[in-house]
Order: sequence, then C-alpha cells, then structure tokens
Amino acid sequence: MKNKWSCLAIACLATLLLSLDLTVLHLALPRLVTDLGANSTQLLWIGDMYGFALAGLLVTMGNLGDRIGRKRLLLIGAAAFGAASVVTAYAPNAELLIAARALLGVAGATIMPSTLSIVRNVFTEPGERTAAIGIWSGMSAAGFAIGPVVGGLLLDHFWWGSVFLINVPIMLLVLAGGALVLPESRNPHAGRPDLVSVVLSFAGVVTAVYAIKEAAHQGLEHADVLVAGAAGVLLLGLFVWRQTRLREPLIDVRLFRRRAFSASIVTNLLAIFTMSAMMLMFGWYLQLVLGWSPLQAGLAQLPGGLSGAVGGILAAKLIHRLGRNGVVALGLAMNAGAFLYYSTLGPSLNYLVLLPVMIIGGVGIGFTFTVNNDNVLATAPRERAGAAAAVSETAFELGGALGIAILGTVLNTAYQTNLQLPAGLPSADSARESIAGAVTTAATLPPQQADQLMRAAQTAFIDGLHLTALVTAALLAIVTLLALIGLRGVPKVIPEEVLTHA
Repeated sequence: MKNKWSCLAIACLATLLLSLDLTVLHLALPRLVTDLGANSTQLLWIGDMYGFALAGLLVTMGNLGDRIGRKRLLLIGAAAFGAASVVTAYAPNAELLIAARALLGVAGATIMPSTLSIVRNVFTEPGERTAAIGIWSGMSAAGFAIGPVVGGLLLDHFWWGSVFLINVPIMLLVLAGGALVLPESRNPHAGRPDLVSVVLSFAGVVTAVYAIKEAAHQGLEHADVLVAGAAGVLLLGLFVWRQTRLREPLIDVRLFRRRAFSASIVTNLLAIFTMSAMMLMFGWYLQLVLGWSPLQAGLAQLPGGLSGAVGGILAAKLIHRLGRNGVVALGLAMNAGAFLYYSTLGPSLNYLVLLPVMIIGGVGIGFTFTVNNDNVLATAPRERAGAAAAVSETAFELGGALGIAILGTVLNTAYQTNLQLPAGLPSADSARESIAGAVTTAATLPPQQADQLMRAAQTAFIDGLHLTALVTAALLAIVTLLALIGLRGVPKVIPEEVLTHA
C-alpha cells in the first residue's frame, strides 16, 4: 500500500494527542479552584473522569471498530473529541467540566484501539509491522512527556481552557488526513455485539479502577473501596465467563491460551505498574524538594519520554539479535538499573548525572512496550485486531492505576513513618499526611518554623522515595525474569500466514 506510512502518521498524531491529554491537565488543576470554585472532591473527579470513561469503554469500542470499520470509528471519535474539547475548554462550572471530561473519555476510547488496529491491518509484512508499532508506541510515550511542558507553556500565557483547545486543530488534521488516506477494515464475519457483555465490561473496569484510585486516596479500610473492589472482581469474572459461552464474544478469551499474547499482556501491565511510580515520584521530588517550577519539572522529564520514541524505533532491529524475550527483558532491566540510581537521590541534584539515567530508562520503556504490543497484535487474527488492541490498552490503564495506588501508598506511608516534626507547631495534621500538606502548612508559619518543617518533610519524603525506588527496582527485576521465561520461544518473526493458527 503506497500510503501506509501516511496512515501511520495519522495514527501517531491521534495517539500523541490522547497521551498528551492524559497529563496536560495536571498543571491546570490549581487554576480550577480559583476560576471555577472546584472543591477537593470535584478536582478528583475532574482528574479521574476521563480515565474512567476511557478505560471502561476500550473493550467495547475496540470490538465496535472490528464490526463497523476502524476508519469509520476513528473519524467519528476524532470529531467527537474535538467537539468535547471545546465544551471542556469553556465549561462554566465544575459539574459541566466533569461531564465534558467524561465525553472526552468516551471519544478517546473510540480512537485509541482504532489507531493500533489500523496500523496492524495496514502493515502486513512482519518487519515493517514491528517498526510501525515501535513508532506508534514511541509517539504514545512522547505524548505523556510533552503534556506537562505544553500545559506549562499555555498556562503561563493563557487561561486553563487553552490546554483543551489545542486538541481542536490537531483533530481537524486527523479528520482531514484520515478521510483521505486511511483504508477501511473490519471483521467481515462479526455478529451483533452482546449488550450484556458491554455492560459487564464497562461496569467491571470502571468499578475496579475506582476502587484502586480510592484505595490510594482513602485506604483499604473504607467501605466504598471494599464494595467497589469486590464488585469489580465479580463483574469482570462474569464478563470472562460469558465470553466463553458466546459465538461472537467481545473478547475471544482463547487468545490468552497463546503464550505470546498472555505473557505480553501481563508483562505490559506489570511494567506500567512500575513506570507509574516514576511520574509520581519525580513530579513531587522536582517541585516540592528541589523547588522547581511546574514548567521546569516538565522540561526536566521531557528527555526521558522522548527517548521512549527512540527505543520504540530501535526495538524492531534488536529483535533479530536478542529475540523478543531478550528485547523486553533488556528494556525492563534498563529500568531496574535506573530505579536503583533513583534510590540515591538527595536534597540536591546534579541534573547532568540524572539525564543519561532517565534516557536509559526511557529507551528501555520503548523496547518493552513496542515488542509487547507487536506480540499482542501479531498473535491475534487481523479481523479481531481492534479487540486485541483494546485488551492491551485496558491492561495499560489498569496497570497505571494500580501502580499509582500501591507504590504511591508505599511512598506516602514511608513519609508518614519517617517524618519527625519540629516541636511547637500550632497545627501539623496536614503536614503529617503528605509533603504537599507540609508545603501548605509551611505557608502559614513564621519563616523559621516554616523552614524547619520543610526540612523535616523533605527528609522524610526522600526516605520514602528511596524505599519506593528500591521496591520498584526489585519488582522490575522479577518482571524481567517473567519476560525471559514467558516470552521464550516466541518467533523473532511472526509471519502473516500463521497468525490465525498461532
């Protein structure tokens, strides 16, 4: 196909924007308190609603694309995403902003699996397919890194809604380019979608993600966390059970019998579980310990994200030397080494030493996600590419939520345990909760007490950072072994003619 690289460019542009949109709002949250009067609960929903809708509908929308056509669904989603971005940018109150973020999530769920399944169907030659998925994975990683930088630049000059308006011209390019160059593809034998499966999938994923996020905020002892967690497990169990009894399931669970498919899904989930710790740790460390501005912190982390794109491109070439399990394991080991270095960070930083470590970790991320995504798509039939892509993306969302909840709890618990507050503070409840609370408390104190409090809080946070980094490095070492064993024997080249029989 002459235009296949143009198709890849359109897919990459769409996925870059979706990844960017996941992080670009973070810096705008303080403005929402001032401009919209959003309270703390509303801020949580503004931040989380997009992810809830996105994660809950990925499986349904990936399956829908297989049925009605991936190009059609991508164009519908792009138009909806652009329109929802305008509504979000001009939301007059927190309630409408939450609703608009939900619409963005619904639209994003139509785009994300469509882009990857289009790449899978356009690139049928194994080597080109792996390279294309590497570029696609790299753009996704770059979007996460670019988001805070773009957000910081816009917020320095414009109001908070500008971080959403940048979506509109990019989505117009996706619409125009997609209509011209993207081919249509679908499952010619797809039946009607099972509505019960749709409900079980959406409700199961949303309640599970909600339970994970709330566990991070409230702890496991709260009733709503326990109820949501149990409901999520039950609903997802019923969903899997129902898929085994349908002629045309939303997800063909027999795919998990293929070692390359199941091992790649599990490895990706565990990898993003550990990688989410890096975003969590560095955002707080750079700003609240080193005192850098949000824009400075975003720029400092940018090389790590951009190097993920480099790793994605290099991964295809390394497969022929190291094998698929070798490339995934190498990427994970590189990140384990990076986290060992992060466990030595202190109250001051030589950025020139940190920079190469971040780049090594970023390249390793590119290795891991590229090969795993290629494994998932290459071992699924072409007509089920959308559903397979949706499974991979759902694992990504669940892994990220779990990582922030569990490793975030490790970080915060270590902070609270190691915090030694100076005597004589009038009120320190907020400071005991987190380093962000310590910053808020310090702003109300006389200079000498504020300085003592911040030194104590920063010391406790660094202790927590060291523990979290070491735990993460150990987990990555375990996942490295899982990748070596689980992906052992997967062919370096998975040819087209064996895909449906793998």
